[in-house]
Amino acid sequence: MLPLSLFLKTLPTYQPGRPIEEVARELGLPAESIIKVASNENPFGPSPLAAAALQKAIPGVNLYPDGNAFYLKQKLAAKLGVETENLVLGNGSNEIIEFVAHALLNGGAPGTTDIVVSQYCFAIYPIVAKLFGAEVVTVPAKNYGHDLPAMLRAITPRTRIVFVANPNNPTGTLAPREELIKFVNEVPDDVLLVMDEAYIEFLEDAVDLIPLIRLGARKNLILMRTFSKIYGLAGLRIGYGIAAPELVSALEKIRQPFNANLLAQTAALAALDDEAHVHQTRQNNFGGLEFFAKAFRELKLEWIPSHANFILVRVGAGQKVFDAMQKLGVITRPMGGYQLPEWIRISIGTKSENQRCLDALKSALE
Repeated sequence: MLPLSLFLKTLPTYQPGRPIEEVARELGLPAESIIKVASNENPFGPSPLAAAALQKAIPGVNLYPDGNAFYLKQKLAAKLGVETENLVLGNGSNEIIEFVAHALLNGGAPGTTDIVVSQYCFAIYPIVAKLFGAEVVTVPAKNYGHDLPAMLRAITPRTRIVFVANPNNPTGTLAPREELIKFVNEVPDDVLLVMDEAYIEFLEDAVDLIPLIRLGARKNLILMRTFSKIYGLAGLRIGYGIAAPELVSALEKIRQPFNANLLAQTAALAALDDEAHVHQTRQNNFGGLEFFAKAFRELKLEWIPSHANFILVRVGAGQKVFDAMQKLGVITRPMGGYQLPEWIRISIGTKSENQRCLDALKSALE
């Protein structure tokens, strides 16, 4: 038997939303009859500009991609108002989480370092921390969101990284503007603050933290963003971090060659120009959030007002409701793994998908 690390036995496994094909096989349903509103994916598919660029790029997939992603970094830097030295690309923004863990949690004796997260944080933060032998300090949530003053107080000399997703996944909560700015400025200089902004494009008036990096005011700050959500490129796995050049240079030593593949770079480059697709997705999302909020009020269900492209609703027996809706061909996300067993998370779909999801929810509740 292989001498596997003992701690792997207790390390939780991340459970993603179930794929349509898997559910279709399991339930004997045609795949085209199933809708998936489980993984916060773009209901309109990929950016059309990205799809067209992909077709042109396919003949070149026998060649390795540009390992430094020159053109994508150039366009991103121009769009964000930073230098290319401020950017690091990841195989999805998830890989950026691994980069910072390698850089700051690796090398110490197990249990000598920790990270600070909020209750109901994105599940990958504690999983990656434990993978590197760090402890996880979990600060109780405030109204299902981050209690930033309490998280600041939880930082000790052992703390290496603080993770904050804003808007938060899975709850959709948004940190108050002034509270967030104060928090960012007060995190100690020797602690890395990872601001996960995977859903920032869905906000109408987001707090822009990029100037702190552009001006060199916060060298212990990294912003994580992704092409998975608003641009509809989740299947290509492409994300990026924005940080001080010194930190980016360190992360580049950790990054594997060619981690951003040719098609991902090509699609992302084109998607950055597709303002129409972004606008359509954002407007549909605003309407979908209002649709579900109104429906939940009428059904007298508790929900958490969301600032992302999903909404969390309390349905009682979350797993049973999930199972019942799945049998009707609607895949949602049960929240038992997030210590929210009475809740399910619904990604905002098209108008017809939202209505079908609501009809399935009503049926499951009955």
